[in-house]
Formats: sequence, structure tokens, C-alpha cells
Amino acid sequence: MGPLSGLRVVELASIGPGPLCCMLLADLGAEVIRIDRTEPSGLGVPTKTRFEITGRNRKSGALDIKQPAGRDAALRLIDRADVLVDGFRPGVAERLGLGPEACHARNPGLVYGRMTGFGQTGPLSQAAGHDLNYIALTGALHAIGGGKSGTDKPIPPLNLVGDYGGGALYLAFGILAAIFERSRSGKGQVVDAAMVDGASSLMSIFFGMVASGAWNPKERAANILDGGTPFYDTYATSDGQWVSIGSLEPKFFAEMVERVGLDPSYVKRQHDKTCWPQMRADMVRLIGAKTRDEWSALLDGT
Repeated sequence: MGPLSGLRVVELASIGPGPLCCMLLADLGAEVIRIDRTEPSGLGVPTKTRFEITGRNRKSGALDIKQPAGRDAALRLIDRADVLVDGFRPGVAERLGLGPEACHARNPGLVYGRMTGFGQTGPLSQAAGHDLNYIALTGALHAIGGGKSGTDKPIPPLNLVGDYGGGALYLAFGILAAIFERSRSGKGQVVDAAMVDGASSLMSIFFGMVASGAWNPKERAANILDGGTPFYDTYATSDGQWVSIGSLEPKFFAEMVERVGLDPSYVKRQHDKTCWPQMRADMVRLIGAKTRDEWSALLDGT
């Protein structure tokens, strides 16, 4: 049981954001039925089924939806569904007879969720891609990494920003918004979620900071949230482990100064960039003198 108990979801098997979106819906109580391919797709990173965490909490069955019998069986499931999640490239579901028009003709209240990389239209809509490609276009990838932008390459932040943050979460949010709207109109709709759009939306605060002059997009590890400040960064400990320090607000910074053992004069100079190199050097030395567990005991709960 859960808040989405009673919600029926049909998932057309895909990789990345589609499974995570459906996992979240299932975790909240939705009944999810996944329609698998009859043969391996050759997509994504091969993983044994028992380790596919995002495939949990749903029933599944293989159908050859390229054949009339398989397509008709899929449509019968969709007839009874509240939500359909389609992770195919634009136009594929339509060619299979499972596009929004065909499904809504049979089930007008269906919320049809679509997950793509570049959207349903445009010059890149038919291009294959992965998280790394999508976030590269948004500027998110450019902002992540060490050193100046011209000397060190950007570092992929796993596939969290495009696939999951800008993809799965935006699709899940859009689906639930459409379910809410259906409660008033009685009609379903298409939720078109593109990872490049979602990742761009996630970057909103940084676009604003660039426009205001509070963020330098030409350098990495030079800004307040990218490791450019000594009080928002990671440090090696004496046992080869790491601790993260995130003391942005003055009151937390002052407590960090005291607990780490920094010169108290830093408290009034937190945002004086001329002292940051020395502050960082002091933090490297002090934090590097204790083990991670020792720092955990000193800093946990602060």
C-alpha cells in the first residue's frame, strides 16, 4: 500500500530514466506492469536481473509488439491503465501502433509519459545519446571538474544529472501532475519529458548566478558551489579517506573554524578571496592530520 495504490502503470521496457521513474511510482504503491522485449535490446550496461535495482516492485512479461498478436496484447493492458511510460525514440511507438493517438482512442483518460533525450522534434530528435551527451548541451557538464576550463577536461558526474535528475524525476513529476489534472477534466494527456530540457531546468540557479555576475562560467573549481571555496570542498584524511566540508553560512563556517582548529581570524574573512589559498592550505594540513572516523566524531551533527 502507498499513496499511489490503485494507480495502474504500463511500462514499455527501456533503459535509464524510464525504469527509475517506474520504480518510484511502484515504490509509492502503483501497480506497474513492464512489457519486455522478447530478445535482448543490446542497449545500456548489461546487468544480471537480480541486480537491476530500478526494476523492482513490478510484474513483467515479454511481448513481441512488432507482431499483431503482441501489439494487441499490449493494447489490452493499456486499455486498463492510468499511465503508459514510453522510452522509445520519437516515432517508434507510433510505428508500432502504440502511439498517443492510438492509445487515447481506446483509453481517453490515459496519461502517456514519453522519455527521450532530445525531445520529440528538432534536429537531434532521432539521434542516439546518453546522459553525457545531454548534459553537455546544457552547460552542466562544462561546469563540473577541476581546474580552469581550458586546461582540465569536464568530469562525468555519473549519470545522475541527465538520466535521473533531468529525466526520471521530471517524467514522474509530469505524470503525477497530469493525473491531478485528469481528476478535474477527466482527460489524459501526453507528458513529453526530454533529458536535455530537464537538465537545463536543473541548471536554472546557475544561469541566474552567471547573469548576475556571481558565477564565472569560464573556470571550474573557481565558484562557491564547485569546490572553488575552501569551505565547500573535500579533503583527504590521514588514513587515505575523505571528508566533505560544506560550511557556506557564516554561523556554520564559524563552527567549522573552531572544530577544525583554524585561525579564528578567518571567521570575519570568510569571503575574502585573498585569504582562501592560505585557508585551504591550513585545512589540508589540519584535516590531513586525523582519520576520517576521528573527523566524523568531531563533526557529525554539526
